[in-house]
This record gives sequence, structure tokens and C-alpha cells, in this order.
Amino acid sequence: MRGSTFSIRSGVVLALAILLFVPGFASSLHGGIGGAQDNAGETIDDVAKEGCLCHNGAADNSVQIILDDVPYGWIGGETYTLTLQIIGGPAATGTYTAGFSMRTTAGILSGDGLQNWEGDVTTLTHTESTANVAERMWVFTWQAPETGADTVNFWITGNSVNGDQLNNGGGEEDRWNQLLFPLQEGSDSTSALGTRTLFAGDGNVSPPQPESHGVDLEHMGAELRAHWLGLLGFGAVLIVIAFAGLMLRYSFSTSYTGRTNQLRLRYKLMRRGDQ
Repeated sequence: MRGSTFSIRSGVVLALAILLFVPGFASSLHGGIGGAQDNAGETIDDVAKEGCLCHNGAADNSVQIILDDVPYGWIGGETYTLTLQIIGGPAATGTYTAGFSMRTTAGILSGDGLQNWEGDVTTLTHTESTANVAERMWVFTWQAPETGADTVNFWITGNSVNGDQLNNGGGEEDRWNQLLFPLQEGSDSTSALGTRTLFAGDGNVSPPQPESHGVDLEHMGAELRAHWLGLLGFGAVLIVIAFAGLMLRYSFSTSYTGRTNQLRLRYKLMRRGDQ
């Protein structure tokens, strides 16, 4: 009986130790996130509006949240395709690289490989299959509400993580930022303006380093055939110049012994001045 009790106690202690040392495996949210969340005794009502609890304590402007193809004003019932991308943060050394939580006050959000949080069509978040994209980019659609809804507000929280599936593991590597904006109801004049790009962050975006310093001819704007045709044309010019030089040297020179008698007599008359 004592042995059984000891085994149970040992199992409980071991389970608690595992939870203490690897909390990230219990709370890693690469399958999506939204709504109210609890972490380390802190509670928020909505991740999209208030930010991320488990990946660093505050928003970081070194992470750029970029939303592309945003209309200047929405038209009732129109469907818009937008692109969300996160740039910056730690290098992804594990399976998962980033995630986001989005909420709007009206309309319908959807996208392939994405999900509405708890079935609410005004929310959108990543899934496990789209949390591991190296580009940290997602394409989604927003169907505008019916005419008369006035201004629609958007909240987007995006995080950039190192992929170790831990809530920073006591460090500060994982980072996040927010993009918040209103979108007014539009008209023909706003539709004529097209779309724009919105972003949150310090704008300090470093382009990726080139893999190679060499540039082939096709990327310089000249295809291989055009390159060889150019070389042939250059060679033809050199041949013409060489031929003209030979003609000048051996056909008209007075010192060439193989000239004809007629040319010899003409040169003799020209030297005497006797025409």
C-alpha cells in the first residue's frame, strides 16, 4: 500500500516538474489564437485588440506588420483580397515562424489555411499549417458589410517567433507588434484611388542578402541568343576594319612592289606635277 502511494506521489511530482520546465509545450499556440487569453496570472479580453501575452511583454516596433491592397474606402458587399506580412523579429530556427490574430467590427473574414476564432466571422487567425511559412505572409479576404455601416475598425496583432515552441523560455527573442486602423465607407471617388499599403513599425526593414554576387545575362536584360548575336556583330566590324586596312596598305600605297603599271605611271606623274 505504501509502495502504491509512493508511486502516485512520485508521478505527480514528475508531472509538475515537466510542466514547470517545459511550459511552452502546454501553451504554444501555433494552431491559432483569438478572444480572451490567460497567461502567468494575467488576463486580456481580446488578443487582436490588446496584444500578445505569451511572446514578450510589450509591442516591439522592430517588427513590421504590413497589410497590402487596402482600399481607401469600402463598398457595401464588395470582397477585397488583402495580404498580411510580418517582417523582422528573430530568425526562425524551428518549425513555426509567426502567427496573427485579427478582428474587425463588421464584415466577413476568411482565407485558405486560416480560421475564424470560435466560428466568429469577424475574427481571423492562422492555423498550424500556415504558422510555419518562411515568408511570414498570409492572403485573406474581407467581405465588406452592407451599405450604411459607416466606419469599420480593424485590429491586427502579429508575432514573429524563433520556432522553439516556448513562450520565450525566459528570454526575450519572440517579438510582436500591432496594426490598428479605421476604414471608412467609400464612394466612386475613393474607388478611383485604388488601394494602398498600411504598416506598423519603425520602417527599418533590411532587404535579404543576395545569395550570389554574380548576375547572369538573362537577369541583366539580355538573353543568350542576343548576347551571341552581339558578339558576332562585333566580330564582323573587326573583320571589315581589318579588310579596309589591307586595302589601303596594298592597293593604294606607292611603296608596294606589286602595283600595276598604270598606278605606277600615275604616281610618277603626280610627283612631277605634270598632269
